[in-house]
Amino acid sequence: MFFNRIRITLNFTTTLCKYSQQKVPQPLRSKKPKSTKTPVQNFVDLKSLRATGGRGGDGCISFLRLWSNEFAGPDGGDGGNGGHVIFKACVATKDLINVPAVIRAKDGEKGTNKDCHGKNADHCIIDVPVGTVVKNATGKVVGDLTTEGIMFVAARGGAGGKGNHFFVTDTEQAPEVCEYGAVGEELEYTLEIRSMAHVGLIGFPNAGKSTLLRAVSRARPKVAPYPFTTLKPYVGMVQYDDYEQIAVADLPGLIPDSHKNRGLGIQFLKHVERCAALLYILDMSSEKPWEYLETLRYELSQFNENLLERPQLVIANKIDLAESEANLELLKQHTDLKIIPISAKLGMNISELLREVRILYDQSIDNSS
Repeated sequence: MFFNRIRITLNFTTTLCKYSQQKVPQPLRSKKPKSTKTPVQNFVDLKSLRATGGRGGDGCISFLRLWSNEFAGPDGGDGGNGGHVIFKACVATKDLINVPAVIRAKDGEKGTNKDCHGKNADHCIIDVPVGTVVKNATGKVVGDLTTEGIMFVAARGGAGGKGNHFFVTDTEQAPEVCEYGAVGEELEYTLEIRSMAHVGLIGFPNAGKSTLLRAVSRARPKVAPYPFTTLKPYVGMVQYDDYEQIAVADLPGLIPDSHKNRGLGIQFLKHVERCAALLYILDMSSEKPWEYLETLRYELSQFNENLLERPQLVIANKIDLAESEANLELLKQHTDLKIIPISAKLGMNISELLREVRILYDQSIDNSS
């Protein structure tokens, strides 16, 4: 019994010393199998929509008649107010995929006799991610939902019309007139998410971005042996043993002159702008891969020169191929950025890559604070 306690104490002490020497949290590989039934969902960080407020209910024309007084006067009720269209920031909402392109609030109910007012319509509240920027039809920022629970009224509902009881005067005791309900506002907006992911995967078509995202997370982007298989961004989560989660985005492929709106162009570069750290993925089996790196950095600098100031890392993919070893040595001579050689298809050196990703993530947090 005494020796068992000593052995347990020694094992605990060894484990404690082992983890206390680790300066960077270790990534956790998910053992749960990926689902094959749920459909693949891409990340929607930009959406244009039309918001229409509800119409107000019409007023009522009615006259009260009692058994003892058949001329008791007008008793038409007012109509109810139409509902507003409201955007609400919610931490449980991650993207804009569930935001409809056309949003219309409910109409108010009509007024009835005996001075009964119509019911006001409920507001149409749409949950959006925290950090959503609202722009009007001219591109001007009219709302910035930066905190949990903050709301933005996108379209106001119309007011309810007055019943004929409202128009009683000294000269007109029995007015046969009422008001129609007002029409709600109809406006167009563009919603953009300020931050899409902590880390963005940048590279030319067929560099292995989608394969790498499948290797490090449970995301299931499309993988095929032809270019431009990824037309919309996909986001996967990488978990670490200190309970931190890092979002990694698989972005569409970049081509030369993207800053001139060639290919996916500006739409792609806007996705890059919403990532805190950047990972350049190069196909080491291609000829002169360092030229691809120079092209990627040039396109980013032409779109926004501040992008090159963010934490960056070079991923030398497809290192399992024979011609990649010679290109890797030449690549080190053409760049000062840190290079991590991996094989996303075979899973080679993925743990080292995730360790460096965590270091970049910590650097981006320090820079933002």
